[in-house]
Amino acid sequence: MNPLLLANWILFLGVTIYGLYLFVRVVRTRIAYIQMGKKFEFDGQIKRRLQKIWIYVFGQKKLLKDKKSGAIHVMMFYGFILVQFGAIDFIWKGLAPDSHLPLGPLYPGFTFFQELVTLTILVAVIWAFYRRYIEKLVRLKRGFKAGLVLLFIGLLMISVLIGNGMALIWHGHEGAWTEPVATIVANAFAWMPPVAAASVFFVMWWIHLLVLLTFLVYVPQSKHAHLLAAPVNVFLSREGPPAKLSKIDFEIDEDTDEEDVSFGVGKVEDFNQLQMIDFYACVECGRCTNVCPAAGSGKMLSPMDLLVKIRDHLTETGAAVTGKAPWVPSYAFAGTEGNTLAKMAGSQGGDEAAATTEAASSKSLIGDVITEEELWACTTCRNCEDACPVMNEHVDKIIDLRRYLVLTEGKMDQDGQRAMMNIERQGNPWGLSKKERVNWREADEEVTIPTVKELKKSGEEFDYLFWVSSMGSYDNRSQKIAMAFAKLMNEAGIKFAILGNKEQNSGDTARRMGNEFLFQELAEKNIKEFEKHDVKKIITIDPHAYNIFKNEYPDFGFEAEVYHHTEMLSEWLKEGKLKPEAEVNETITYHDSCYLGRYNEVYQPPREVLEMIPGVKVVEMNRNRSNGMCCGAGGGMMWMEEKSGNRMNVARTEQALAVEPTMISSGCPFCLTMLSDGTKAKEVEEKVSTMDIAEILAKSIFPEKVEKTA
Repeated sequence: MNPLLLANWILFLGVTIYGLYLFVRVVRTRIAYIQMGKKFEFDGQIKRRLQKIWIYVFGQKKLLKDKKSGAIHVMMFYGFILVQFGAIDFIWKGLAPDSHLPLGPLYPGFTFFQELVTLTILVAVIWAFYRRYIEKLVRLKRGFKAGLVLLFIGLLMISVLIGNGMALIWHGHEGAWTEPVATIVANAFAWMPPVAAASVFFVMWWIHLLVLLTFLVYVPQSKHAHLLAAPVNVFLSREGPPAKLSKIDFEIDEDTDEEDVSFGVGKVEDFNQLQMIDFYACVECGRCTNVCPAAGSGKMLSPMDLLVKIRDHLTETGAAVTGKAPWVPSYAFAGTEGNTLAKMAGSQGGDEAAATTEAASSKSLIGDVITEEELWACTTCRNCEDACPVMNEHVDKIIDLRRYLVLTEGKMDQDGQRAMMNIERQGNPWGLSKKERVNWREADEEVTIPTVKELKKSGEEFDYLFWVSSMGSYDNRSQKIAMAFAKLMNEAGIKFAILGNKEQNSGDTARRMGNEFLFQELAEKNIKEFEKHDVKKIITIDPHAYNIFKNEYPDFGFEAEVYHHTEMLSEWLKEGKLKPEAEVNETITYHDSCYLGRYNEVYQPPREVLEMIPGVKVVEMNRNRSNGMCCGAGGGMMWMEEKSGNRMNVARTEQALAVEPTMISSGCPFCLTMLSDGTKAKEVEEKVSTMDIAEILAKSIFPEKVEKTA
């Protein structure tokens, strides 16, 4: 064998083995960090989970929501998979000159296809560079690290094209249509002697190999760890209702010291391993922050930054706990905090190692890493999760952190504390007497609204329990929604009853604000009341109650058929039980409630109701359905003042007004309140009214009896 070729082989093996060693080491290190979290149960649904890989990884379903960025990613994703065969062929040519992959008569087609793929990737690189550095999309970071991967990919493609052109000159091969770019390169440098062309070939060959291995080592210790973590994250992502919160077990072992008792997440190791995979799966694409109502209205919260900051904290903590350096090669990153902590932990033993770990853990997760202001800015709307291309979940982490603040440290905003105390004492956030909960019926004595107790006395039965909710029972504006829906049920001949003064708060507000203990108390009381009256079907005007009864009460032993009033109105209209006749000449835009839409995918029924009302013209806001913006009331924020940035409800109202409606509609009393306040803030309440779907339908069915409300 030629001595130079032998040396090339030896160097190739040494560099490749070292690169693979570093890659495996980094991956094992990140796995060790993730294993510090609490274990989670895998349900074994492999077939269903493989389908998700097909849809979200290979189908790029969520990425394509942004057409331009999605197209770039598809080009890079599939291009990079396909071009690896070309990379193998290129490396083969350097190890065994004047030969190639043994593909026989297929090889010419293979080379042509590889050049097309290579050019496609180069186009994607240039397009991505333009989007990030020239167009300057707000959601994209523009530092050196963000552009490094584009540089890597660009060098890989260019080195192959130039190297293949030089190989043609070196070996004296004629150019051909099967290698158009290589032929152009060869023709441009036809004056070059074969020896010089061989030298350039090997320069390109080594650039390609070193960049490829550097990229391999760089990926798992950068934001591009998503190339490894994202498919795992998609495969393991939770089945069932989205953002369903975990149940806290408040049973404490008698031998446990009081100082060791805590609830929620107070340190990074308190997250479970599935949640930790999210941190390394984050692409840092900014799509979550781009749609976040808190970020968009000037609040401190950025869902992307929240995950990234916890990820970095996990990496540092993991280094101190496991003694495994996060950054390789270690000699190049000796001065980094993570590697320093790992070195200290690895070189010490016993009490000294524990002291190092404790020192690393002294950085408080809530306070030093994530601020309380960030946590309380979240409306739990799930727009971030809907936008995330790798199926990261942000809401459950925020709630777990809130739980620690509320249950372990006893911290909560004063407005929030007041609402919690009122719910605990009187069953509603205002603290109004629980004995007044049924008084809303008195607004229209012609409407029959029986309580379960009254029906029991008369020996009658009911099909549906109408859950009025605290808003429908106490809020003057929402009482009109409850009354309109009750009137429609009377008209449709529906047998229903309410709990009356026995109705408690559903517990959604308490749970989303982190007061899991109060939620579980309320759930227990409500379930006892449901079981007492053999409740099998629940219907409500409150999407928050709808979601919690349908998706979270089953964890506490109660299951029933749960319906939102817009679902049933649509069904009754189709069945002919309700017949709208009078025209409602309004141009209406419908606002999707987060807990009805993104949480439960109920988008069509409210629109179907509007479309069946004579005279109604429906116009859609730019942000609608799964991308609809939150009104700002979710996650308990209805009861807390916005203390920074702009008001979310005003921003959402502006989006509604942009399509020039005469009426804004909703299927949620919380949303309607926020949108009504928004029209007042914009001083258009006289021109643009706000009404619930039930009220609009009632205008058509009972035109002479319905009072116009704004």
